[in-house]
Amino acid sequence: MSFLRFTAIGAMLMAGSLALAQTAAPVRLRGTIEKADAASVTVRERSGEVITLALPAKYTFQEVYPIDIAAIQPNAFIGTAAVPGRDGALEALEVVVFPEAARGTGEGHYPWDLKADTSMTNATVADLVRQAGSRRLTLRYKDGEKTVVVPDGVPVVTFRPGEAALVRPGARVFIVAAEVGGQPTVSRLVVGRDGFAPPM
Repeated sequence: MSFLRFTAIGAMLMAGSLALAQTAAPVRLRGTIEKADAASVTVRERSGEVITLALPAKYTFQEVYPIDIAAIQPNAFIGTAAVPGRDGALEALEVVVFPEAARGTGEGHYPWDLKADTSMTNATVADLVRQAGSRRLTLRYKDGEKTVVVPDGVPVVTFRPGEAALVRPGARVFIVAAEVGGQPTVSRLVVGRDGFAPPM
């Protein structure tokens, strides 16, 4: 991916009100590590394009790993990428159960780019009803609430601090990056172990 295209994607995200409070809009990348060292990581993005990103002295680095769907409980703080479903509810594509220390991360409901028509809702589980083959959640955040249906079999994950050894060729990653000084630079890197792909 060229610097020009990287910048263009960032501009589109900014136009979609996804910009962070920084000089450049963030870009979300999903792919596989081709090579990595202490200063940079090269990723083959899901589009097939290859991009090298700088690794700054400080950035968020986490391992994502699967957990049981039973971890979705009332009062849990979760994030879920979802698409429009039936009866006005959203249908989850994945669920992150945040560690308690991360409660409030990215709280709200906003567009997402996992696939077409995807939204992200980071909120507290206010109510949970078990149904045949799914769970129906009422998610409450500071500005409102959403109803989300989580089908059985949807990836459910959480985070823990990452280990440097996981950043190696073949590892699947989710990266949030921004252009800093003309160089695509990692601000958040989420990595899966043993080929596990971050589902967000």
